[in-house]
Amino acid sequence: MRIFSPDDFDTQPWKNGGGVTHEIAREDQGGALLWRLSIAEVKTDGPFSFFPGLARVLTVIEGAGLYLETPEGRIEALPLTPVAFSGDTAVTSRMIDGPVRDFNVIYDPAWLSVHVDRPPAGRSDYPLAQGQFHACLALAAGVSVEGVTLPVGGVAHFETGHVDCPAGFAALMVRFSPR
Repeated sequence: MRIFSPDDFDTQPWKNGGGVTHEIAREDQGGALLWRLSIAEVKTDGPFSFFPGLARVLTVIEGAGLYLETPEGRIEALPLTPVAFSGDTAVTSRMIDGPVRDFNVIYDPAWLSVHVDRPPAGRSDYPLAQGQFHACLALAAGVSVEGVTLPVGGVAHFETGHVDCPAGFAALMVRFSPR
């Protein structure tokens, strides 16, 4: 298991000046991105970056949400509700009611499938499965993985174990599965 504290994140401003991205962790394969976890601070409306050939799951973790305008129609990115879309899709974001922070999982769908959800209060077990691994983002105090308490905003990356969460919306879980 690896723990990533918010102090360890690699923070970079966006090219368009509309916010910053805090890269939590990533894995490359053959010189190409396999997966990346990040938190974005969205401060203005504007276009999203393209990630050709990749897929993404975005979950608003602070703020009222975003309207994501795409050629296929509007996606409503509401608090704590994961939305999935292609990194090839042209997306223009509009804040619903002020700035937001969102958690992003960007991955290569040729190699992985990804599922993001909120674990229930109490203990949840994540058993060992061939090639599968997990990430837990602590949104509140008291979240632990295998008995290790995560800092608020911190992430645990692990293959198998149990996650303990207090009541409420305390964490987000990501399950990566091989294709």
